[in-house]
Amino acid sequence: MSEVIVFAGTTEGRRICEFLRKYEISATACTATEYGKCRIEEGNQLHVLAKRLDERQMEELFCKEAPRLVIDATHPYADIVSRNIRSACLQTGVEYFRLLRPALDADPSCILVESVEEAVSYLAEHPGKALVTTGSKELVKFTALSDYKERIYARVLPTASVMSACQELGFDAAHLIGMQGPFTVELNAAMLEMTGAVYLVTKESGKNGGFEEKIEAAKRTGAAIIVIGRPLKETGLSENEVKQELVRRFEIPVKREITIAGIGMGEPSQMTLEVDQACKEADLLIGARRMLNAAGFYHKAMFSAYQSSEIRDYILQHPEYEKIVLLQSGDVGFYSGAKRLLEVLSGEEGMNVRLLPGISSVVSLCAHLGISWEEVRMISLHGRECNYIDEVKHHRLVFALTGNESGIRSICKKFLLYGMEDLRITVAANLSYPDECIVRGTPSELLSMEFMPLSVMLIENPHAESGRKRGIPDEEFLRDKVPMTKREVRNASLSHLQLQPDSVVYDIGAGTGSVSVEMALEAWQGKVYAVERNAAAVELLWKNKIRFAVDNLEIIEGTAPEALDALPVPTHAFIGGSKGNLRSILELLLAKNPRIRVVLNAITLETQAEAAACFRELTFCDPDVVCIQTAVSKRAGNSHLMMGQNPVYIFTASGGER
Repeated sequence: MSEVIVFAGTTEGRRICEFLRKYEISATACTATEYGKCRIEEGNQLHVLAKRLDERQMEELFCKEAPRLVIDATHPYADIVSRNIRSACLQTGVEYFRLLRPALDADPSCILVESVEEAVSYLAEHPGKALVTTGSKELVKFTALSDYKERIYARVLPTASVMSACQELGFDAAHLIGMQGPFTVELNAAMLEMTGAVYLVTKESGKNGGFEEKIEAAKRTGAAIIVIGRPLKETGLSENEVKQELVRRFEIPVKREITIAGIGMGEPSQMTLEVDQACKEADLLIGARRMLNAAGFYHKAMFSAYQSSEIRDYILQHPEYEKIVLLQSGDVGFYSGAKRLLEVLSGEEGMNVRLLPGISSVVSLCAHLGISWEEVRMISLHGRECNYIDEVKHHRLVFALTGNESGIRSICKKFLLYGMEDLRITVAANLSYPDECIVRGTPSELLSMEFMPLSVMLIENPHAESGRKRGIPDEEFLRDKVPMTKREVRNASLSHLQLQPDSVVYDIGAGTGSVSVEMALEAWQGKVYAVERNAAAVELLWKNKIRFAVDNLEIIEGTAPEALDALPVPTHAFIGGSKGNLRSILELLLAKNPRIRVVLNAITLETQAEAAACFRELTFCDPDVVCIQTAVSKRAGNSHLMMGQNPVYIFTASGGER
């Protein structure tokens, strides 16, 4: 008994048979010839029957095997066979599925006819040789041409019976091409040139029937294309819809091969051969719309998405797709969604995920410029927060992915704001496309230019700093009459704060910004919020921010704790002044982050007492107190005197259970 019977006269039918064999569903594949049988692998409960069946024989087969359903995957032009299968199913009560090969739109230059007879009539009125690719069954109709033996070249299956039947019609060996497809564009073109054919006669057999390759070959050689339309306007299911129904009915645990592939910058010629092969073999392509447009010539099922969870859900909801390619721009290891996709998909049962690399924009641009990309610092400004001012300040070469067409101008404005006029910037737009454009200039020169959305930048800084400053001399800060935390105390306080490169820090009572600036330089991948209520100090804060080019320093004018409410959750806080609000400030910091690390500087006895009480009574762990008293030299004639500074108490504590 067979659960499923497949009339497998097409590529799609053979793939359905392979699907059933793979998952060990009891099935019988019916082919009209032994040649068709040899193209289907038997085993795993799949049996192949090679025999032409009429309607009565089909009924007998259905009664014997008692299948749950019959899949008619015969050729679109096998209308008589399809009618017999439908009738046999109706007589025996077996469910019938028609697997339809999707039709392709004919090229406007094609000569459209409704039948083989009409094609023959057209040739009778138009002289010239013709390459006929409609199969041996229809070849007898071309003998109606008085000069068919000289004009007609036929491409047929390379079996002895077919070749013999063609010769009996009067075709000699020189006019018969016995070959089995698929045929490439190049092979089709070679046959047209070899035969001298000025016409190519074909049926609209769809993508898997090689229709597109025939059309392109005819265009290349200048041959006219006569297309015979499909005889019936049928309704049915696609190959994937049939697979989906099989999965549902037989509860098949589908095993998926998922490839996350970098397709280069967009132009098809940038794809690696490995990625190209994966796309050719895929059942489904998934990616952002631009990625799918770049892969449109594969004519595969597509789903437009870039969110990893949406992609996972779609794959799980469509078990008919076994080979899936997830298209990523550039390379999978360079600011792509591949990392997140791996995390989301690798944990799903039945999904085998692999990565295929592609050519990234940084590799391509550096090759254009003759620069070794191993020396380049690579960042992304496309939908990401990045302190690119710091990156450029500390690296000779920085490559940046930009966000949109106005992004480059805003970047150049910021370079000029921080006095970085000497930078040399290369902007590349639409890399790999015919309208690729590469321009070079300084920030001021590029400021007036218009740029396309798909742009990248390579920034050269001839004055890049080799290291990061720590312990900036006090005289380098603009100060005026605003109080400032001195260098020695500043160094000790920052040492206790223990910042990380990505820390988010509040500087409460920031004053001139000496602590804010040093924290911003240390937490260069993070963010520092300098909170200050004094207008004169706020003005100095802005000036020192520009002076030291700390773009990750944000200045908040206001009084704590109210000014802290809308700020992001901090990892650290430095309190240089509280204006009598110390307890409420500390309570708010703990509410925002119960494990925050806090450093507080106290000079007056009253602040020391309040700080000690707050750290003791609030949920801080093991507060630490250090007293620092420094003295600095001062010239007195030919001598130097040491001038003592006020002692400063440095309180350090982290939130958490005692």
